[in-house]
Amino acid sequence: MADKLRIKQVDEVQFLSGGISDNVSLRLERHHLVMTQIIIPPSEASLSKDKPAKSPAEIWIAYPVIANSIFRPTAPNSGFSPSIRLRGRDFRFMTLNFNEDRQARDVYESIKTATCRLGSIEKLYAFSYRPPPQEKAINGWEVYDPKAEWRRQGVSEKDVDRGWRISKLNLDYVFSPTYPRLLVVPTSISDNTLNYAVKYRSRARIPALTYLHPVNNCAITRSSQPIVGMRGNRSIQDEKLVSACFTASGPVPGEEAATDGAFSSLLSRNSSSSSVDDFGIADPVPETTDTEQLEDDMVYSASIEIVTDKPLIYGAQRHNLIVDARPTINALAMQAIGLGSENMDHYKFAGKAYLGIDNIHVMRTSLENVIATIKDSDVSALPPNRTQLQKSDWLKHITCLLDGSALIARQVGIQHSNVLIHCSDGWDRTSQLSALAQLLLDPYYRTIDGIIVLIEKDWVSFGHKFQHRTGFLSSEKWFKTENDALAGTAIQPGGSGDGRGDALENALLSAKRFFNKSIQGSPSSQNAEAADSDGEMQSIDDSPKPKKMKGTSDDLAAKEATKPRETSPVFHQFLDATYQLVHQYPTRFEFNKYFLKRLFYHLYSCQYGTFLYNDEKSRFDVKLQERTTSVWSYFLSRRPEFTNPLYDAEIDDHVKGKERLIFPRLDKIRWWNEVFNKKDEEMNGPANSAAERYLPNTTSTTPALTGIETSTAAVGAPAVAHKQVANGSVGGGAAATFANLRDGIAGLGIGKSMGGSGAKSPGPVKREMEVEMH
Repeated sequence: MADKLRIKQVDEVQFLSGGISDNVSLRLERHHLVMTQIIIPPSEASLSKDKPAKSPAEIWIAYPVIANSIFRPTAPNSGFSPSIRLRGRDFRFMTLNFNEDRQARDVYESIKTATCRLGSIEKLYAFSYRPPPQEKAINGWEVYDPKAEWRRQGVSEKDVDRGWRISKLNLDYVFSPTYPRLLVVPTSISDNTLNYAVKYRSRARIPALTYLHPVNNCAITRSSQPIVGMRGNRSIQDEKLVSACFTASGPVPGEEAATDGAFSSLLSRNSSSSSVDDFGIADPVPETTDTEQLEDDMVYSASIEIVTDKPLIYGAQRHNLIVDARPTINALAMQAIGLGSENMDHYKFAGKAYLGIDNIHVMRTSLENVIATIKDSDVSALPPNRTQLQKSDWLKHITCLLDGSALIARQVGIQHSNVLIHCSDGWDRTSQLSALAQLLLDPYYRTIDGIIVLIEKDWVSFGHKFQHRTGFLSSEKWFKTENDALAGTAIQPGGSGDGRGDALENALLSAKRFFNKSIQGSPSSQNAEAADSDGEMQSIDDSPKPKKMKGTSDDLAAKEATKPRETSPVFHQFLDATYQLVHQYPTRFEFNKYFLKRLFYHLYSCQYGTFLYNDEKSRFDVKLQERTTSVWSYFLSRRPEFTNPLYDAEIDDHVKGKERLIFPRLDKIRWWNEVFNKKDEEMNGPANSAAERYLPNTTSTTPALTGIETSTAAVGAPAVAHKQVANGSVGGGAAATFANLRDGIAGLGIGKSMGGSGAKSPGPVKREMEVEMH
């Protein structure tokens, strides 16, 4: 790579960041852009023994961390400096002003080459990084041992059967290429049954265990969406598997009498901010909000009452729940293309909750709006506009994630019931909800070793698409040349010339979106449209290119190339939600906030192999553990830096503040200012309550729970509409079913931007057609 760089070093470059200017020497290494501060040597008279000469500061930027670059050339003799603006994925913003246009152009092209023209993941820094001795002493790849973690949870081939077994059906990754090699499934389900059930789940991601509660033996399982379609397909084997997941776990021997007492204190805990405080509990927590009461009413009205003379056991109670993380309309839309959500007539042993968590495109747009608010951080030291930050809806999405996770944790930890979580493909929102719920339920995952195991298990092993969501190989679409700068302007502190092309660019993008929506609106184009790896209907410029010959370098480059529409801050949101919990419970986590920030940085640095590729199989195929260093070697070799000095490991369910379970305080959600490189008062101020009255609320009061559905009832209009479609009760056969589905989608405001008559879409936020598989 070094031989492909046009230029290796440039002296006397003006560096702007935070409205402060400095002179630096710019050096382009193989994997880093290095800026060294130029210090004017002091006179001998000014030096003293007490004040030695100041050493120059250096900034090292890994090329994959660069998220966006804008080159602004200038005309000769214009009197203005050519410049390069850089935005990092770690939210550092900087501008480099050069003396010569040729220097700036060569640096821009060199950065572009080193960032988005690698052609292969194996050319990233992780494959050539040589760790220092303290990291070599710790093998981070060995921290997560699946069998050891399942044994900790109580699932082992050598111990007492607790209703679950470790299946080796996926040892060669043929059964389910995006799943772990070892799958934990109910003991009562044979591998033969799994071979039939797998055909009914998108991407062959069957319901599999991810967490078994050590106190009440209740389970959290995860999967992808079922392949229901407009014909209402069903699978007896899938129904049998889900039923077994909900009945596999009997009570822990000797724990029956102790469990109720252990959790009794939790029923009266002060967690009034959570919308699931009294989820299904007869004695509700006082002072619930309107949002909380709405969710409670929905749950109560759709509850399944089990009438039996036999005593209820754990795993056979009335609130076993299938959690569909998507907005209900998304599940409806997916049913139109052959996928969808469970028909509860065939899953009468459970209820189903829709959480209304938006898809990857909405989340990406939300973060882009945050970035647009802080994008002038290179030329200005002014704080961001908090009203614009609030309009990004970023905190609303974080609140929704925590609310949904709390619902799941309450269901398992207090209701003593089982939960199956899925979204579309089960590798984005499912990973978020599953991991966050376990953080709330299990104190082990709040330790440094525990959070590592949790991330390895629910994110790395279960196939979150790190490569696609983070875009390690970048994209040339993120590198732009603004030739309008030839008219003669320069970016300077306090200047107003930057971003002059934004209005034109936004207008062009709006026209492009309108055109794409128009094209996609025709039935013929919908049939011809290809779905990307996340199931979203592609826009024209993202459609598949002509296939290359397999096995060629071009084929590999095309396969590993970044698709901008597949990038999304999914893992970032998980870290942000975890930050909220660490901030709200300063003594309950062994790791500190700095751990989360450094983990966020190394998600993008590509210095370590942990987050490379999309799934366990891909990492196994390239022998990643033999060729790269684990990021956990970095953290564990510096454990004191990431340890919370206030951490209290004691757990006592009878002492307030030391309970096993914790729940988020949704009215305390705040901006993670450290990750955005801002001061607390800049993003979360002002401190005085008088000024706060005049600022909009930064958290959402909209409940995560948007609908409850069972075989006999559906609460919430979208859930009712879904149930009618799923049952085919609208009459008239498949054609009428599709017509009613179409009318239902139209009535919910999808596609109104096309123009024409009819009511406007509800709500102020414009959304893309949310046909997705994640």
